[in-house]
Amino acid sequence: MSVQPNIFNIQRFSTHDGPGLRTTIFFKGCPLRCPWCHNPESVRFQTEPMPQADGKVEQVGRPYTVPELVAEIATDRLFYDISGGGATLSGGEVMAQDFAFVVDLVTALRDSGFDVAIDTSGVAPTKRFERMAALASRFLYDLKFINDADHKRWTGRGNALVLENLARLNELGATIHLRMILLDGLNTAPETIDETMDWLTAHDIALAEVNLLPYHRFGMDKTARLGRAPQEFTTPSADTMRRIEAQVRSRFEHVTIGG
Repeated sequence: MSVQPNIFNIQRFSTHDGPGLRTTIFFKGCPLRCPWCHNPESVRFQTEPMPQADGKVEQVGRPYTVPELVAEIATDRLFYDISGGGATLSGGEVMAQDFAFVVDLVTALRDSGFDVAIDTSGVAPTKRFERMAALASRFLYDLKFINDADHKRWTGRGNALVLENLARLNELGATIHLRMILLDGLNTAPETIDETMDWLTAHDIALAEVNLLPYHRFGMDKTARLGRAPQEFTTPSADTMRRIEAQVRSRFEHVTIGG
């Protein structure tokens, strides 16, 4: 019997969580502790209070049933049909939730004819990714650091499992959209980008596209309202982003800044 995870946001008409117009379901709870997270309310699996800008306190997160979520997605079916969109399951980390529930939800959405994208950091058991590769339409796969020590320093976990799951999805023929969050001075050096590209090409990773995501400060206010100390990072300059785009485009055809 599955356990209903907590959902903290359902965002309609999203254009940055996969192709076309999409409805993104944000699951609460993540095994990583990225200090730049723009959804800091997604880190803990439990519901929690968060003061709003107007001073009111909102309880973040509530459980949904699979039929409730399918009904939310179905509301905008016309827009998906026109734009080639669908549903994206994000977080937090959807692959770290009660997996029976996630399988039931993705199966129900797929059987209803929806394109389903899984937005993931890759930190979950490999068997889950093997199962999900047969169900989901595509994976939006976050690769934060190619260096294991850097990954552990900044997220709290090493990246061996992240790379293992990415390689396994590739072996299974999954459609993969690689997403690289870029923080100036942390993972933007030319040699770091080359090392990342070298690993991808050495493992013959086939990518539908690469999305280069410059760091933004959108989560800092929410982090403070949750009673946590926000950390400041630097957004890469336009010149840095263009240089990284050129480096990545030398290996992969479909590269975008943002997305």
